[in-house]
Amino acid sequence: MCDLDHFEEDRQRYESLGLVTRKQFGAILGAGVAMMLPQVANAVTVTEADVNIKTPDGEADCYFVHPASGTAPGVLIWPDIFGLRPAFRQMGKRLAESGYSVLVVNPFYRMKKAPTAEAGGATPIQDLMPLARALNETTHMTDAKAFIGWLDGQASVAKNRKVGTQGYCMGGPIAFRTAAAVPERVGAVASFHAGGLVTDQPNSPHLQAAKTKAQFLIAIAENDDKRSPNDKTVLKETFEKANLPAEIEVYAAAHGWCPPDSRVYNEQLAEKAWSRLLALYGKVLA
Repeated sequence: MCDLDHFEEDRQRYESLGLVTRKQFGAILGAGVAMMLPQVANAVTVTEADVNIKTPDGEADCYFVHPASGTAPGVLIWPDIFGLRPAFRQMGKRLAESGYSVLVVNPFYRMKKAPTAEAGGATPIQDLMPLARALNETTHMTDAKAFIGWLDGQASVAKNRKVGTQGYCMGGPIAFRTAAAVPERVGAVASFHAGGLVTDQPNSPHLQAAKTKAQFLIAIAENDDKRSPNDKTVLKETFEKANLPAEIEVYAAAHGWCPPDSRVYNEQLAEKAWSRLLALYGKVLA
């Protein structure tokens, strides 16, 4: 899990330093309402729906969006601690308009249906910690298998292409473990401003991911890097030893910079990270 206890103090520090503009902060309308993302060039027409997926622990409420015709590679999105909300629906739809069948999940379905954060990205972190702390390696693995299995049961998902998965914040380690849980299906993994990718435990997400055959995109926030400066080196060395392609970069942005409803949203660097995601998927899932 990412170092969520420091999120609010980091956000305040970045705002005081002028790294988050008043416009960016003021544009967040609360209740999870996201700012508009840039439109997709040559966007395909998509079909979207709220779906319920059975898992070993119950029924997960999720959002599924895919091209209206034909088949497309499947992608599983793990949101940050603020959960499934308008910002992530918008991100999922944008990815679908780029040619993917996308499932955005509510990782907290065991305790609460979405929306799980009353004010979206403006919700106090401490209000959400009980939800995040209820998840663990076992839930990560069982959910990953259930969600990938569900995707493979959809007519819109191409069965002859690998699946991609991406995670934000606490979703990063879950994306890593998704690849470990279903190694024969997952071909591309992306992690954005995640923490907890590297631990000193034998079940560390980075060690589990290194046993797969996936390719990786790891985008690290600069404040996370300052807090754990050795993680990027460990990740690089681990994936090189496993002979797995991995793009690892520290972005000059605060933890949480990618979702458009985040208090530290950085459009320029979020778009850079998004372009690298599309490059990874275009290479591995096409």
